Amino acid sequence: MKHTVQKFVLFGATGDLSQRMVWPSLYHLCREKLVPPTLTFVGSARHAMPNEEFRKFVEAALRKHVAAEYLKEDALQDLLTRVTYAPFQAGDGSAAGTEALQKALAGNNKVLYFMATSPKFYGPTCLSLAAAGLACEYCRVILEKPIGTDLASSFEINEAVGRVFNEDRIFRIDHYLGKEAVQNLLALRFANSLFEPLWNASAIDNVQITVGETVGLEGRTGYYDESGALRDMVQNHMLQLVALVAMEPPHLFEPNEVRNEKTKVIRSLRPISAATAAANTVRGQYAAGNSGGNAVPGYNQEPGAKGTSDTETFVAVRAEIDNWRWAGVPFYLRTGKRMQSRRTDIAIQFKTVPHNIFAADEPTLQANRLVIRLQPQESVTLQILSKQPGLEGVRLREVPLELSLPKDESGGRTRIAYERLLLDALKGNTTLFVRRDEVEAAWHWIDGIQTSWKSTRQTVKPYPAGTWGPTAAIALTERHGHSWYE
Repeated sequence: MKHTVQKFVLFGATGDLSQRMVWPSLYHLCREKLVPPTLTFVGSARHAMPNEEFRKFVEAALRKHVAAEYLKEDALQDLLTRVTYAPFQAGDGSAAGTEALQKALAGNNKVLYFMATSPKFYGPTCLSLAAAGLACEYCRVILEKPIGTDLASSFEINEAVGRVFNEDRIFRIDHYLGKEAVQNLLALRFANSLFEPLWNASAIDNVQITVGETVGLEGRTGYYDESGALRDMVQNHMLQLVALVAMEPPHLFEPNEVRNEKTKVIRSLRPISAATAAANTVRGQYAAGNSGGNAVPGYNQEPGAKGTSDTETFVAVRAEIDNWRWAGVPFYLRTGKRMQSRRTDIAIQFKTVPHNIFAADEPTLQANRLVIRLQPQESVTLQILSKQPGLEGVRLREVPLELSLPKDESGGRTRIAYERLLLDALKGNTTLFVRRDEVEAAWHWIDGIQTSWKSTRQTVKPYPAGTWGPTAAIALTERHGHSWYE
């Protein structure tokens, strides 16, 4: 599978994801000469468009979403000369509507397809590609999350795609796995003798993962009402982070070895049933409040909202992993819209020392904490205790030990997570992509929560926009003697 891809086909090439993430990522890969100069790009969507008009569209997207200091005219023109457009209609799984794409790909049998479309088109698109002879043994496909809305729909999509592409040619993308800080987590754990002996229930008190967004619906009312925070964020992003934190050391840093260990973690998550849902989960929905210094409406007052929706925009979960390494260590997960700040981080809270010899001066010692921050700025920080300068006694203070590197070969630019993932897909490396059994194991756990909420009629708890969610989320941790990391 280490062949050279000749064509990159982007379905949904005019959509928001393509404009903000995919085209800028491809531009940077070309600018830094990380992909062959012979690689060409085909944009595809349902409507017809002349090549020159589409190139102007891509150029406008790049000028808008690439920082001016990195937008080089020669690199921009180089990319645009490689771009063409071919309309495509994914219908009943036949070759109808594929003629333009067949012509654009004539003579190329090493193609990487990227599905930046609604998941409901994944199956029909793949079946149409197969019917048109465009899904040969050297072709690969990238599927954007979410893969379905529950286990049944995920299974149906995976079955349809799997009839056309073998599993080792399917790249299910979760852009969190492309973030430098997430990959640094693996390096910290498995390349250093310092952390791994402590990475278990004997030394770690709890783990917290927070994904906070300050935005509201952003015009996605229809989509969000069908998903909610549990399915939109927890099922994919957050469970992937849980798996990376909790996985056993793989035998090798090799795709299936890594993904085997991640899948074991997800399968080891203790099911949350109707009897335990109220004590271990919180559903919330933002009400009117203040965000970013501006008054904002509540969820049901947003443009296009139904007005009576019970969709959760916030969810907090106390999860447990039933294995020897993590028995008794709670994993607290929370995510929400209209939060106090935009923030994504993993906080590994270690236990306090067994005996405080400095009690005369410091009655209480703060435990060490390792924080892996994914956004707004990627960083890895270890909080340790150090003596304050002075002649009287031993006074201690928390000192941050910065573990992340500020610059890399990008010249200090914070890379788009898609850059690493697209480059790996072009190379055929599936390590940072999600395997089918991972996806379905995650949906199995999420479906259990969703079913429990319905059977117990667990309603959403309102919280003012611009806060960290309902007060019940505070009780979720504090009833066990813990507090959210702020």
